Amino acid sequence: MHKEFLMGNAAIARGAIAAGLNLVAGYPGTPSTEVLETTAKTNDGSIYVEWSVNEKAAMELGAGAAYSGARSMVTMKQVGLNVASDPLMSLAYIGVKGGMVILVADDPGPISSQTEQDTRHFASFSKLPCFDPSSVQEAYDMIQEAFEYSEKYHTPVLFRPTTRVCHGYASIEVKDKEEYKVNKPEGFIKDSSKWVIFPRLSYNAHIHIEERNVELSKVFSEYERNIITEAGDKGCRRGIATHGISYTYTMEALRGKSAPRIFKVSTPFPFPEQAAVKFLEGLDEVLCIEELDPIIERELTYICGKYHLPTKILGKLTHNVKTAGENTCATVAANIAEFMGWEKPAAIEAETPPALPVRPPVLCAGCPHRASFFAVKEAMKGKKSVFCGDIGCYTLGNAMPLDMVDTCLCMGAGVNITQGIGKIEPDTNCFAFVGDSTFFASAITGAVNAVYNQADMTLVVLDNSTTAMTGHQPHPGTGRTMMGEVVEKVSIQEVLKGVGVKTVETVDPLELNKAIDTVKRVSAEKGVKAIVFKSPCAVLIKGNKPAVIDSEKCTSCKKCIKTLGCPGIVLRDGRVTIENSLCTGCGLCSQVCPFGAIGGGEDAE
Repeated sequence: MHKEFLMGNAAIARGAIAAGLNLVAGYPGTPSTEVLETTAKTNDGSIYVEWSVNEKAAMELGAGAAYSGARSMVTMKQVGLNVASDPLMSLAYIGVKGGMVILVADDPGPISSQTEQDTRHFASFSKLPCFDPSSVQEAYDMIQEAFEYSEKYHTPVLFRPTTRVCHGYASIEVKDKEEYKVNKPEGFIKDSSKWVIFPRLSYNAHIHIEERNVELSKVFSEYERNIITEAGDKGCRRGIATHGISYTYTMEALRGKSAPRIFKVSTPFPFPEQAAVKFLEGLDEVLCIEELDPIIERELTYICGKYHLPTKILGKLTHNVKTAGENTCATVAANIAEFMGWEKPAAIEAETPPALPVRPPVLCAGCPHRASFFAVKEAMKGKKSVFCGDIGCYTLGNAMPLDMVDTCLCMGAGVNITQGIGKIEPDTNCFAFVGDSTFFASAITGAVNAVYNQADMTLVVLDNSTTAMTGHQPHPGTGRTMMGEVVEKVSIQEVLKGVGVKTVETVDPLELNKAIDTVKRVSAEKGVKAIVFKSPCAVLIKGNKPAVIDSEKCTSCKKCIKTLGCPGIVLRDGRVTIENSLCTGCGLCSQVCPFGAIGGGEDAE
């Protein structure tokens, strides 16, 4: 063993490798992304690593590997589990041969997600064991134990860190390479009575699952990470039940105080019932501090009823703890002080920071998506139109002054939402915007649906040749894999033609007039048609020289600012100025300026 300073996600990856990982697949999504990326970076060649086209594909790939006796891991964020829920629910019945850990990183806040959903619900819904780490060190250790439990009970297991565990850093004890487990898969053994899901098999599997979970509830009651810490004052009849990062906050808040009895729940499902009974005995009140939903609170309330215990359970359901958002050291300390009748901790006033400019979320300077949105906006001036967006950097196209994202629901939804609006309002010019990575992940079926059901819409694919929002991961259109292989690119244009889209045109959005003419012409056609705006992500290429404003020609009409909203164009002392540190010389503003006052942007030497 030795010590290393690691991010939580890196620790999880290193722990999985130490557990004998053979395969990892996933789809990028904050806060989970670095788990797979760390595995790829530290891979000695013995582990197969894949960014799959979506979470469903990753889940099924991981299942196949586990059927063959491999130790597999699947990574995603909480909304990704919605995409993978179809195979997940059936896989719970089929089971696995090798250990299979499904890492689902939850995002309380939410900091970078559409929802605050709590994966612990999915554990009870799918009847799968769930592990809930509270620190970087525990995440490293616990994922190795998760593989052991998965293999022993022939079931996939859920591993549910949250953002503050995923992205926290700590100096932790890790194994030396010679201490790693080496797992040699036996291979797939044909047995249709086990691997082919039929109603009779599912019925028998359901009986087995219920019996297994009763057993696991007892086993988890003895699990060393489900900890009961006795009260500092023997006469104290209050307790706190908590989990995950909230446990860390709780222990921080109680430092130096005569703490009540503490119950740390590391396996929210199957719930460690016997341990819970032991914790509750002799207590008058228990405060449940958790993120996000009252999972522990409901379980303890149920157990009190089942065992006729008089303990009063407090938490989110009783409004003693806030019902949404992530916990912090300060909120947890305040909750505990109120529960214990202590003086509330004084608010810590931070030093007043220096004034900073307001920086709302915005597309990067030079981002080709800005040009794409602007081209469509110009082409549709004066026409009744709707612009359905999707999940990605380009969701920022909703911001003023572009104002070009009218809807955004979930990955791939925009293509079908557009069709729904068009069926009700056939006089509307319907556009669906989708990024290249999202196109492969979940928009292809929407395109097929549009062709089959004779929709009248324009599909706009914003192809910047990367998965930009989550850190520039490769996808089928980039021609490379996470194993470092150079492969044939999957052509978006050919896919669209293959599913029956007759008109598919490709244009560089930074050639503004050509892009506007293309939108006018293509959108005027009836039926399903597609425009692929192809231009590389500004972050990944060497920019041109910054633009230059001719002060004699500039009238300060501010059209460049009012129409584009590019952070590379700013006002200083009432004059329009180029921010050289941001400008990539993309040339869009020079094409918008009505007075020809913006030039430059030549190729950098």
